[in-house]
Amino acid sequence: MRQYISIFLGILLIAGGFMGYKKLANSKKERKHSVKRIVKVAQTQEVKNTTIPINITTSGTLKAKDKIDLFTEVQGILLNGAKEFKAGTYFRKGEIMLRVNSEEFSANLRAQKSNFYSVLTAMMPDLQLDFPEVYPKWKDYLSSFDIHKSLKELPIMISDKEKYFVTGRKVLSSYYSVKNAEARLSKYHICAPFSGILSSTLVNTGSLIRPGQKMGTFVNTSAYELEVNINTQYGNLLQKGKKVILQNLEHTQEWTGIVSRINPIVDVNTQTLKVYITLKDNNLKEGMYLEANLPIKSIDNAFEVARMLLVEDSKLFVVNDTLLHLQKINPLFFNEKTVVVQGLKEGQKVVKAPIPGAYEGMVVKVPSNSLKKGEHPNVKKENN
Repeated sequence: MRQYISIFLGILLIAGGFMGYKKLANSKKERKHSVKRIVKVAQTQEVKNTTIPINITTSGTLKAKDKIDLFTEVQGILLNGAKEFKAGTYFRKGEIMLRVNSEEFSANLRAQKSNFYSVLTAMMPDLQLDFPEVYPKWKDYLSSFDIHKSLKELPIMISDKEKYFVTGRKVLSSYYSVKNAEARLSKYHICAPFSGILSSTLVNTGSLIRPGQKMGTFVNTSAYELEVNINTQYGNLLQKGKKVILQNLEHTQEWTGIVSRINPIVDVNTQTLKVYITLKDNNLKEGMYLEANLPIKSIDNAFEVARMLLVEDSKLFVVNDTLLHLQKINPLFFNEKTVVVQGLKEGQKVVKAPIPGAYEGMVVKVPSNSLKKGEHPNVKKENN
């Protein structure tokens, strides 16, 4: 009996397994995987060959065109003037910037003038006897003599005898001694040679000034110069008198300058030439750091694209229908972010934003509109 039960259970187990296998086989369905092809979007721009001006971007520090260091040639106490001798003080052209006490020297000058007057007076009686024809002009000169005013020029002597006579009476030596002292007296005050400001001062009112001592620095605030360096290969292309556009580092302000000088000597360390640009503006300040765009030349039948689009330094991706094609071009001038090229045909569609994984013959989708305003060119869209 037990044997029959075992056989029966074995048959049921085999039958159940077969039925389960058959059911599982019938329920199994073939899975189909659909592969979606990704077509990337190619932002393009139409080629329009034009004449492109070539500019070199360089930079430098602004300096005042007229800048002088003030020194004194006399000795004395620095006195108060109409304005304080302090950094930042503005002086008009011809205005006295500083005065040195000259009372002692002025008294000495008056003594020399008095001595000269005595020499002239002593000469007059003999002059009247020996040269009556020239006596009137010397008498007029003596009559107009003023010890408190600058000496007038001596009367013109028309004959050698007159010159010998006057010289023998020591009139000429006394006269030039007085003129020399007058010139010396003028150095007891310094006048502004142009309108500007004191950028620095080294002395204060009441200080004892010595000959050769530096007093400060005076700068012209109406004209400035920018010194920049350019590569020697552009030296022959840049000309004096060309207009230059200058900007601050933030590119929020713009000025127009003129190339005033070009130093023909090449710097042996940098192999560059120094170019000086003159500009005027009340908003400029010495020490400002400016960028300059120097116009060099123009390239005809050229097109400008972003440098990051170059492939192997001499190729660009163009779109023919919906396929990418590597176009051979001739790069002529590299700017900081762009490159000027030739070799593109009018009307060609050039890719204007990099496409990740781009290759020759790649299928792309060209949108009807270009990059939207404000959209970054490196952001790509994909269609599944």
